[in-house]
Amino acid sequence: MAVLALFWGSGFLWIRLALQHGLTPVQITVLRSVLGAAVLLLLARSARQRLPRGAAIWRRLTLAALLCNALPFLLTAYGERGVGSGLAGVLHATTPLWSLLVGLVLGTERALGTERARGPLRLGGLVLGFAGVLLIFSPWRDGGGLPVLPALALLGAAASYAIAFAYMARALTGTGTGPLALSAAQLTAAAGLSTLALPVSGSLDPVAGADPLGLVAVAVLGVACTGLTFHLNYRLIATEGPTSAATVGYLLPVVSTALGALVLGEELTIRTVAGMIVVLAGVFLTKHHRAQAPALMPTPTASRD
Repeated sequence: MAVLALFWGSGFLWIRLALQHGLTPVQITVLRSVLGAAVLLLLARSARQRLPRGAAIWRRLTLAALLCNALPFLLTAYGERGVGSGLAGVLHATTPLWSLLVGLVLGTERALGTERARGPLRLGGLVLGFAGVLLIFSPWRDGGGLPVLPALALLGAAASYAIAFAYMARALTGTGTGPLALSAAQLTAAAGLSTLALPVSGSLDPVAGADPLGLVAVAVLGVACTGLTFHLNYRLIATEGPTSAATVGYLLPVVSTALGALVLGEELTIRTVAGMIVVLAGVFLTKHHRAQAPALMPTPTASRD
């Protein structure tokens, strides 16, 4: 659990370092997807899991790759150009809140008012969680709030994950493909999609402008924080159960804020810490009735909600 929380939570640090050392958000998205896919392809091969076949499943995988990988990876990297890595991790922790809202809109979640035992708690958690986000934004502070567009990009990434989970639960269930192979295929599709955006970054070279530290940062992000993290998450589910694996989700913003303060010298204010606590309390209230495992690239058998 400690290794998984460190790898996963440190991803925001590595993104920030890659940005500071010459890489653009598009380049980071491409390299992260390519390296993560390479790791998962090797793991799937070692587990003797074959990639899915057929145009229909690959069309569904491509849409899942857009919503769950290419788009949130890009939005996260863009957001971290204006928001510190610690706060980026905290804003990403709102994904379960978005998942609940998406479920209510799609009808996959029962209306909060119809759940006599859990409804008020989940409604309270939803309100509390977004109150924590408002506390972090602090729009009432003159010049003291977050940069709006980068922060909204990070919230957009969290919402994109939530929409992706709902779609994947419907479209990728019962495919008969092993989870490692399915995720390897999805990240491969994400690598292809993100590569199409390379001209926007100003160069077709995915490493143009990067110095050695930037390349190391994106390599760790792709190999450890994307590929290996997924594998470790599944191993934790298998050995310790979903309840223990779900606990890691609460450690991610703690890891990201701690590393941001210790490594990058990011300011850790009382307001930030209070907002993080309020957000996590809200997430806990919306999820306390069911323990499921988080996953960096969720499949129908594991999701962050």
